[in-house]
Amino acid sequence: MKIALNAAPQRAESPSRLIDARIRELGDWRGQTLSRIRTLIKQADPEVVEEVKWRKPSNPAGVPVWSHDGIICTGETYKNHVRLTFARGASLKDPKRLFNASLDGNATRAIVIHEGDEIDEGAFKALVRSAVALNTSG
Repeated sequence: MKIALNAAPQRAESPSRLIDARIRELGDWRGQTLSRIRTLIKQADPEVVEEVKWRKPSNPAGVPVWSHDGIICTGETYKNHVRLTFARGASLKDPKRLFNASLDGNATRAIVIHEGDEIDEGAFKALVRSAVALNTSG
């Protein structure tokens, strides 16, 4: 049996670079929306950790995930919308009513954004900070 000694080891891409690539790959309003949401999350929590989860053959790019002592939210892109799912959203106060999907669940809540939709950036950052506070409270 021969073993190739000159084969370069596979270096895993960083999650941040994978998210950058996904945004570029989309190349439309969904990529712009995901990029803006990402910026708002980082502004709300400078210690946020970016991850990419659930990579599989049917979704090789995976799902961008933002965490701080647990998942804050995921950023999924679909043909006609961007969906931000907050892992513990049902436990968060949402006075500006940003959550508009998954409202009947016991744990998650989601914000679905369609092309042309505006998001209240201040309220969104407050929601992210609340999610972080919930995650870090034990």
